[in-house]
Amino acid sequence: MQTEKDFSEQQAMHGIAVAVLTEDRDQLATLQNRLESTHVARVVFSNLGFPVSATDPIVRQMQSHRAEVVVVDINGDDPQRAIHTIELIRATTSDIAIFAVGEMRNPMAIVAVMRAGAGEFVDRLTGTEGLMEAFSRFSSARSRTRSSGKARVFTVINAKGGSGATTLAVNTAVALQQQHGQTILVDFSPIGHAALHLNARPTFSVMDALQNLHRMDTSLLEGLMTSTKDGLHLLAGPQQPYTTAPAAAELARLFDLLVSHYRYVVVDCSGRMDETTRLLSDLSNVVLMVAQTDVVSLWSAGRIRTFLEEGNGRKHLRLVMNRYKKIPGFSEEDVEKATNCKIVWKVPNNYQLIAPAIDKGTPVATQDSQEVSRAFRSLADLLAQAPAAAEEGLDLVFQHQKDAKKVPNRLVISPQLRTGQ
Repeated sequence: MQTEKDFSEQQAMHGIAVAVLTEDRDQLATLQNRLESTHVARVVFSNLGFPVSATDPIVRQMQSHRAEVVVVDINGDDPQRAIHTIELIRATTSDIAIFAVGEMRNPMAIVAVMRAGAGEFVDRLTGTEGLMEAFSRFSSARSRTRSSGKARVFTVINAKGGSGATTLAVNTAVALQQQHGQTILVDFSPIGHAALHLNARPTFSVMDALQNLHRMDTSLLEGLMTSTKDGLHLLAGPQQPYTTAPAAAELARLFDLLVSHYRYVVVDCSGRMDETTRLLSDLSNVVLMVAQTDVVSLWSAGRIRTFLEEGNGRKHLRLVMNRYKKIPGFSEEDVEKATNCKIVWKVPNNYQLIAPAIDKGTPVATQDSQEVSRAFRSLADLLAQAPAAAEEGLDLVFQHQKDAKKVPNRLVISPQLRTGQ
């Protein structure tokens, strides 16, 4: 017996396309309900029974429905037919991930399932939660493997409140859009300020995007954006504080969509330092921590680096010195030693220009004549060189100059050097 959803209706809807294979009629309905309740998966094909050969119509239909994941139900008492199915799918398809769903009471069967080619074994008793974790890992891995030639993700955080992360994020995004095109600024601050910096009046926010991932398509994604006069797209932050944190699978799915539509994604994460910040850092090519040359800022920068060490964000972390002014007897090497972070850029202090620009909603990056404007534009050019693969990070190291007037802000690419090594 075969049950299908109309693929023509589902094709326009974003979400991970899933096929379900089982020999148990009750399990078929249960799995379909659990998959739909994740809100990141959509069942495009389901079948009561397993394929028996490479030419079986079931295999062809999974491919014609463009399934990205196939969920195979494992019978704990007789797992061999399911194991054969996994081997068959792995041998006949190269672009479909395989999730096995079964009981954890038979370790030998689990080992056999994984050896046959399953990428995930989900405990049946965990319900939707286990599936969500599996889809989160799948989306993160797919974002990394598909990132070549697609968007680079740059997350901007503050070493302490008021360091200037939003100003840096906005001006860098504007410069990337003007000089390299197809840039989006995503505001993940608890209360979004990026719109004020751009004199924009957004109708929707990043929370609307997260809540509608299960039905997201290109038109809906574009409808959630606010466009500026320079062509920069803004996915605004909320206008009121929110208490719920997005799940890892939701963030991974959102960024999987964004990197498919843009060349550069700039994330303003100022005002927060929580698990969401860590997850966003893990999804980024580069994490720019904005600090100033004061004791509190540098002390905080070192602690934040330690916080990010629990994820992958540490590998991508670089320091941007904002409102920079030289302190006699305190060098750039001293800053790096105090924070255990490498400096990637310095932005000069120009409060008289920056403050009115924020109030008017006219980013200074649009002005060529000012030193601080050129600093943002040059930083954007530098970030455009970031490697495509998220796990590579940005191997750029500030080269300290004895005579800064001769070669200001010179940087060198060092493939061997990693932060913290």
